[in-house]
Amino acid sequence: MNSDVIIIGGGLMGASCALQLSMRGLQCIVLEKDSPGRHASGANAGGLRQLNRDPAEIPLTVEAAKMWRNIEALVDSDCDARFPGQIRLAENKQDLAKLQQRADLVTQLGYHHEEMIGEDELYQLVPTLTPGCVGGLICRQDGYGRPYHTLTAFRRKAESLGAQFISDAKVQSIQQQGESWQINTDQERYSGGVLLNCAGAWANQIAEQLDETVPLEPRALMLMVTERLPHFVDPVLGAASRKLSFKQMQNGTVIIGGAQIAKLDFAREHTEIDWPTMVECAKTVLRFFPQLGDVRIVRAWAGIEAIMPDNIPVIDASQTFANAYHAFGFSAHGYQLSPIIGRIMAGLITDGKTDFPLHPFRINRFQTENA
Repeated sequence: MNSDVIIIGGGLMGASCALQLSMRGLQCIVLEKDSPGRHASGANAGGLRQLNRDPAEIPLTVEAAKMWRNIEALVDSDCDARFPGQIRLAENKQDLAKLQQRADLVTQLGYHHEEMIGEDELYQLVPTLTPGCVGGLICRQDGYGRPYHTLTAFRRKAESLGAQFISDAKVQSIQQQGESWQINTDQERYSGGVLLNCAGAWANQIAEQLDETVPLEPRALMLMVTERLPHFVDPVLGAASRKLSFKQMQNGTVIIGGAQIAKLDFAREHTEIDWPTMVECAKTVLRFFPQLGDVRIVRAWAGIEAIMPDNIPVIDASQTFANAYHAFGFSAHGYQLSPIIGRIMAGLITDGKTDFPLHPFRINRFQTENA
């Protein structure tokens, strides 16, 4: 089967790239070894976060935020996106100083989406928060969406423009023959002029077939969700000195995480919840909302993520082969970036350029550091 572009990985990044390339008139085949969104794209917390990004990601996340505000025009769905803001809580003066340093850094870089708030405004925004916090760092434009709804919307819009998503198509081998890529899967053989690696936690295996070694580490990050509760909090909450991700969804459930790591058998693609760690996570929640002590946890899960040593992704053309590209390693915070990544990769593939500074995301940065 032939196509202009072969995308390996049917998660949100692969779907976003397929959509943007299809909008530019290219035929795309997306090869997914399981089913679209089976891993990180369907199992993440859905955070739409500009707050506390690595400085290298700030230009991308600011533009992505603009796209999220108008996401329905792009994918014919609002992806259940809401924008009540996000706050990192300060429990003491030390926390407050730490957050002020962050706010100053962002301002020095020429951005103004992160700002400090004092105790009075914090409790106006989160009146149910336990007493004792002294302020916080806020991004008023942040929020959350529903990951699987988002993936489905991107995929369906891409398919409406001609993209083909092939499930249960695990890549066995990759070869470049002349100006064409030959991709052998356990189903059949596919050919394309351009290869795009969006394979998530398996992307280093694809990169290795292009003679590009990347120190990607698969990890399974845990989340849990409560029973439905009466509305009590609007903003997404984190903490300056604790691992916490906390949001109440539209249906009243509360999704709780904070980069806690599950047990992972990567070869079997099997995850197991580390319950003692989740108990500590629950205690962190009770530090800020003791009134939730009797609330039931109804489900916990872990999605397999691609974590890079510096916690920022690879967004780059291959340095070893022509007409090959990479977009992977989003280190558990790719959801917000997904619309802009599709635009960037489509620009690189069709025009050979992008308006965004991608040097920090080059694939060979680790070899350079170790040389």
